[in-house]
Parts: sequence; structure tokens; C-alpha cells
Amino acid sequence: MQTEIIMATHVVPGVLAVAAGATALAAPKGRSLHIQAGRIFVVTMGLASAVGAALGLVRAETFYITFHAGVLALCLLASGWMAARAQPGALGLGSRIVGALNLVNAVSLVSIGVFAAHSGQAFLGFPAENYLLLGGMGFVAAVGDANLFWRPHASERRRIARHLWRMCLGFFLAAGSAFGGPGAAAFPEAVRRSGVLALPELVILLLMIFWLARTLLTPSRLEPRP
Repeated sequence: MQTEIIMATHVVPGVLAVAAGATALAAPKGRSLHIQAGRIFVVTMGLASAVGAALGLVRAETFYITFHAGVLALCLLASGWMAARAQPGALGLGSRIVGALNLVNAVSLVSIGVFAAHSGQAFLGFPAENYLLLGGMGFVAAVGDANLFWRPHASERRRIARHLWRMCLGFFLAAGSAFGGPGAAAFPEAVRRSGVLALPELVILLLMIFWLARTLLTPSRLEPRP
């Protein structure tokens, strides 16, 4: 019974996070709708991620990977939120703590993935590629953190790009859980087998690339032109 309650507390805010994330991604950037939907996304996705991480510890034999996925999502959300609020050149203690936690989590994921790949067996119910995919995402974030540590005076475009892709990856994790993870059970078997449930994740990645290109290649009005 306890596990079912934890699962419901994980799934419900996760569904709300998907709806809020879709709204934030589709809304005009910087406008009220985008900001409000983004706040709802951070709160609901943060709750779903924290509960998912707890579920991975409580039911490690079945849901262990959700512990690492939850930690990764929380790190992406926290660093993305701080990037949106950061002052130029600001690099506080919070950013360093989140970056260190993400790095430890990424190393753990890749280590488990390599172990599972060499053993030829799934680790606690999940294949090596699942751990390696999450670990790869964590290392991408870690590279961005290291770059920020070495170059703390980020331009306006870099700051917005950091916020954008981290929130999009968090949204990617939410969609993956909703349509490819536990949430997939809510869809008919024919829908699950059709492959259509993989489309939301693909759309999120394509939109992330589009907005990143637009952000990085379009001069900011806040920066002086050469």
C-alpha cells in the first residue's frame, strides 16, 4: 500500500509537469504564460523527481534506476532555474553543489552501465543502455558546469541557452516517464506497440535544438553589436 501511494505521488505531478512543460515550450518565450507555466513545471517536476528518487530507494529491486533519474532531473531543474535567475557573472555556492551532485550521479550511472554491459545482464531490472543514456545526459550537464566554472562571466545568450536546454532535458525525462515508462501502462497495448509514444520525446529534442540555435545564433538585444 505504501508503494502504491508513493507511485501515485510520483505519477500525478509527473503528468502535470508534462502539461506545464508543453505549455512553457509552446508559449512565447519571456512572456507571462511562459513564466507561469515554467514555474508550475519546476514545482511539479521537482516533486515527481524527488518522489521518484525515493521510490528507487524504497523499491530498489524494481525501480532502482528512478533514484538516479530523479537526482538527474532535480540537478537539471535546479541548474536551469538558477540560470534563469542568475546575474551576469554570478556563480554561487548553490551552482557548485548542484554541479558536484550531478557529476557524482553521472559517474555512478556510467559505472553501473559499464558493469551491466560487461556482465551481459540487466542491473536491477534495467539494461546497460538505460543507465548509459542517463549517465551521458549527466555528463553533458557536467561539461556545461565545468565550462561555467572556468568561464563564469557568461553572455546573455549563453545564460539563456543553459536555462533552455536543461529545462528541455528535464521535460524530456518527464515525457519519457509518462509515455515510455510507468505512464505508458495507461495507454492501450496497440498504441504502445505502434511506437507513437516515442514521438513526444523526439519533438522535445527537435524543439530544443531549434530554440538553442535561435538563441545562440540570434544577437541579443541586451548585448552590444560588434
